[in-house]
Amino acid sequence: MIGIPKQSDIPPRLLCDEMLARLARWLRAAGHDTLLEEDGHSDHHLVEQAVREGRVIITRDREMTQRRAIQGRVVLLDSDRLEDQVKTLTDQLGLDWCLAPFSRCMVDNTPVRPATPSEIARLPWQKPGVHAPFTVCPTCGRLFWNGGHTRRMLSKLQEWASRRPDK
Repeated sequence: MIGIPKQSDIPPRLLCDEMLARLARWLRAAGHDTLLEEDGHSDHHLVEQAVREGRVIITRDREMTQRRAIQGRVVLLDSDRLEDQVKTLTDQLGLDWCLAPFSRCMVDNTPVRPATPSEIARLPWQKPGVHAPFTVCPTCGRLFWNGGHTRRMLSKLQEWASRRPDK
C-alpha cells in the first residue's frame, strides 16, 4: 500500500479484485461499501472504476501497485489467509470491522432495508434459530435474519475490531 491516509471518520469505498471474493463478503458483512470485480475484467477496467468511483483497490496483484492512475489508492495483500488480510487492512486503512454489521447484502453490496410483512412471510419459519430483525436486499431480493451464522460472524467481526490500533 502506498500512502493511503487513515480516515476513521469517513470509511473508504473499496474495490476488491476477483481473487478476493471471500474477503469482499466479510467487508460487506462489516458494513463497508465493497465492490468485487467481476471475472474476466482487465486490470485497466478495475483501475478506471476505482478512479471514477473514488475507491481503494484491494488486490493480491503486485503489478497493480505500479499503475500511476491509482498511486496511493491501492492495498497489496501478501497472503491468501483471511486473518492476514484482515490484519493488513486494519493496519493500513484503520478499518472498523463493526462499522455497521449486516447493513449490506453480502452478495451484491446493496444496503439492505427492513423487510415488509409480505417479505417476512417468505421466511422458513420451520427452521430453528430464525430471529428478528428481518432485512431484505432491494436489488436481489435475498432475505436476511439473525441466526447462528450471524452470531458467529458478529463474534468474528468484534474480534477483528478489537485489534484496531486506536482501540
